[in-house]
Amino acid sequence: MLNQEIAKIFYEIAQYLEMQDVAFKPQAYEKAALSLETLAQDVNEIYKKQGIEGLKEIPGIGQSMAEKIVEYIKTGKIKEYQELKKKMPVNIEELTSVEGIGPKMVRDLYKYLKIKNLKDLERAAKSGKIRNLPRFGLKTEQNILESIEFLKRSKGRFLLGEILPYVYAIINQLKNLKSIKQISEAGSVRRRKETIGDVDILVTLKNKTDAEKVIDFFVKLPGVVKIWGKGPTKASIRLKEGFDVDLRVLPESQFGSALQYFTGSKEHNIILRKIAMDKDLKLNEYGLFRGSKMIAGRTEKEVYEALGMSYIEPELRENQGEIEAGLKHQLPKIIGYDDILGDLHVHCHWDGGANSIEEIAQAAIKIGYQYIGIADHTKFLRIEHGLDEKQLEQRNKKIDRINVKCQRSNVKCRILKGCEANILADGSIDIKDEALKKMDFVIAGIHSNFKMSKEKMTERIIKAMKNPHVDIISHPTGRILKHRDEYEIDFDKILRVAKETNTILEINAYPERLDLNDQNIRKAKAAGVKMVINTDSHHIDQLRFMEFGIAQARRGWAEKKDIINCWPLEKMLKILK
Repeated sequence: MLNQEIAKIFYEIAQYLEMQDVAFKPQAYEKAALSLETLAQDVNEIYKKQGIEGLKEIPGIGQSMAEKIVEYIKTGKIKEYQELKKKMPVNIEELTSVEGIGPKMVRDLYKYLKIKNLKDLERAAKSGKIRNLPRFGLKTEQNILESIEFLKRSKGRFLLGEILPYVYAIINQLKNLKSIKQISEAGSVRRRKETIGDVDILVTLKNKTDAEKVIDFFVKLPGVVKIWGKGPTKASIRLKEGFDVDLRVLPESQFGSALQYFTGSKEHNIILRKIAMDKDLKLNEYGLFRGSKMIAGRTEKEVYEALGMSYIEPELRENQGEIEAGLKHQLPKIIGYDDILGDLHVHCHWDGGANSIEEIAQAAIKIGYQYIGIADHTKFLRIEHGLDEKQLEQRNKKIDRINVKCQRSNVKCRILKGCEANILADGSIDIKDEALKKMDFVIAGIHSNFKMSKEKMTERIIKAMKNPHVDIISHPTGRILKHRDEYEIDFDKILRVAKETNTILEINAYPERLDLNDQNIRKAKAAGVKMVINTDSHHIDQLRFMEFGIAQARRGWAEKKDIINCWPLEKMLKILK
């Protein structure tokens, strides 16, 4: 995954340049990094086939950036990056992972206190040295300590959105082997948990004598930095990205029972084994047995059926009532990965996104969407180039013209006019009602003042929901995985008002958010509050994040009737009016 490595370096170069107050260049590096991390093709393959000119065709990549990509492909280093790190010897990734700390604060922390990493930062904050620095203060110092504690709780976990592309890449490489008959990820990756510790992959072979070859191929995969163990049917490796992957080669007769066992969760499996025991059966990774006779194990479905229950989708296996529902054959028909008909939260180049409205429309058509919603930030968010009322009107006219062209060309994908307005501290919206009226839909979200009391934050969101023009609340609890906890709200009260005002709650599919979480999705479903799964894309390649939002909705037991962008255009628009 060379793209991700170079993207990370470009992001850090942008931060180093920002420390030095360099104009424009940091934004150029950020734009290039965003293009690379969302790029479907490997830059190495592009360079092999098309040379440097092929790299320059990537959005945001000019001659200088392309040369740096070539430099990294050839040497594994970028000279400018190495020089910047020498000048400012700090672990910028660690330090900026602390909520509220940006590049210029990192610069000042190093300048005044020689803070290089998270340990230095924690030591200085605990000893009260940060509060006395210019532009810091006691409150900042306390926030730093809170954020460090939060990061400690997240240590050793990887975002689903970070790890899944690597899992897919490994599985695809193994699939290319002629020996492989069946293959699947297992564990928390298969259950699509928000964060992942390590990865399990299970395979069966067409010829069991090929096991050694498959194991040898696995331990020699690109990016392997450590082989923890290697046997005739199992191997364990660590990738340079920092996570471990186990591969198990199984007999075909045991694939289903092993897949069920290694998928988990532990709590789900404990109850299943108890049910088996109550039926005088024995369930383990090798199969379901009556005495010494295996009665199921080839597929997961036959294991569940032999236990007298409906098949339970992996995302539901958390011992949260799914086993009881399975025994009664009353499991919900959760939404599928192909059920989404559109995305209502996409940012275009008008507010700093990477792509034009036309490019976004073309990407939506390629996916097969019936509609795509342009939801640019509004004026309060100056850092995100938020649009004011006049700019929104101009952009809307542009969307209208593109829609007319699409109709004339018989293109059946409608571009919807929306915005992601800001809920200000008092609950008001930063755009006038006259402008909001002209939208097909209005999303409103909190992007500031996260530390309010539970009561005030709840009332802030409720006031926004009571605005007759607000249709959707974006990322409702404000969390950033591995970075920031949810802000304090009375979610049950918010659900009651959402039901009264017919306000839709967003399941934000962006990997760092996945907000709502699965428990809140179940609560919303039970309360009869409708939801929408959106990607919050700032680049067309991020439209693929929809997969993560769907997984989150499935974990929350959501069905098509609960998710408005599973509905056809006209039905969906009715609920927004």
